[in-house]
Amino acid sequence: MDAPKETVTRARQLRRKLTLPEVILWNALRGRRMDGRRFRRQHPLGPYILDFYCAEARLAVEVDGAAHDHPDKIKHDQRRNRWLESCGVRVLRIPAREVLGNLEGVLTGLRDALGASR
Repeated sequence: MDAPKETVTRARQLRRKLTLPEVILWNALRGRRMDGRRFRRQHPLGPYILDFYCAEARLAVEVDGAAHDHPDKIKHDQRRNRWLESCGVRVLRIPAREVLGNLEGVLTGLRDALGASR
């Protein structure tokens, strides 16, 4: 699915401004380090930008900071998830604090999600 030009431009900007949890997770995913799967970071898909995306598995991985606990953001995330799922993309949401405090557990959960896509 193509993304609007503005979304692609914004994704490029975001790739240069990853949060610490995103940097940590990206270092674990880049270069096909996750079971040989290729992930893209800050990947534009339609009107949205996905933190990480594995096209082969049609899996979006979102690292959620504390801002995602706000009621307005929760509604936005639910709407976004429904749209992505209608496009055949599964969404795995990971709290940023988990990436910071339990990276191995996060990677195990991600492997499980990837295994379910085979």
